[in-house]
Amino acid sequence: MRFSRNSTLDSATGASLNLYHEPTPGTALGVIQINHGLAEHAGRYAKFAKRLAAASFHVYAQDHRGHGKTKAPGARLGVFSNEGDGGTKVLDDVASVHAHIADQHAGLPVFIFGHSMGGLITMNYVLRNPSGLAGAAVWNANFSGGIAGRIAQGLLRWERLRLGSDVPSRILPALTFGTWAKSVKDRRTDFDWLSHDEKIVDAYIADPHCGWPASVGMWQDVFALIYGGAEVRDASSAVKALPLHLAGGGEDPATNRAKAVSEQAGRLRAAGFADVTLKIYPDFRHETLNEIGGEKAVDDLIGWIRQKASA
Repeated sequence: MRFSRNSTLDSATGASLNLYHEPTPGTALGVIQINHGLAEHAGRYAKFAKRLAAASFHVYAQDHRGHGKTKAPGARLGVFSNEGDGGTKVLDDVASVHAHIADQHAGLPVFIFGHSMGGLITMNYVLRNPSGLAGAAVWNANFSGGIAGRIAQGLLRWERLRLGSDVPSRILPALTFGTWAKSVKDRRTDFDWLSHDEKIVDAYIADPHCGWPASVGMWQDVFALIYGGAEVRDASSAVKALPLHLAGGGEDPATNRAKAVSEQAGRLRAAGFADVTLKIYPDFRHETLNEIGGEKAVDDLIGWIRQKASA
């Protein structure tokens, strides 16, 4: 399944963003911007986008720098930026897409959605740029870095000194993807942790734009997003008033079986965020959208967006 429209958008960072668009065939209730996860691409969200479009929402989804078909200086596959501060450049790219949406659909409420690393990006973007947003959905994202995350950051600094920033990390894949793979008993492949749906897993493995090793620098940027997204206590009143929808899977090893998702919801509520919705799907693994029975989660999200759009 593919998006109906595909174009490129020049970002303020100098990136040429590969941008997908799924227009709603009817009267639009709003617009939804999608941020995909690590080592995948926005094209995998076509089915989700068509479901949202059928529910009367325009949809946009860009390949992040270092992913998919997006082109950016110093950002080959697996690298956000070889000049450093790649996470900030990603957020600036997201801002460029948001500005494009505002120009194309003035007056419509805009929601931003992110899965996994895309959830990290979404949360950090919201903390920086709440204006122009009607709500945000942060799915399957882990902001609970803790001491283990700080140790991982130390290992990455060592790798950077020894190997450089734009080469694949030799340590982090084993600590993340490798560990998550081993958590699934009687696994058929090393990517069964993504979903119970074998077709989804096989398609991911066969996709040359998925599953590649991220660079040392990209991992460092991801950890900066993890810890940055957890710093919610001093958020502005505008951010704290924004409706947030958090979701996770009870069998997702990447979020400690959704405990990290619940912890972020608690963190937000304790900080004074006024409108936080938490949905945990007990039998789901990491890719809630691509799980067997994931249609229920999409229906729940659409109901939430409709409610917030009308408000």
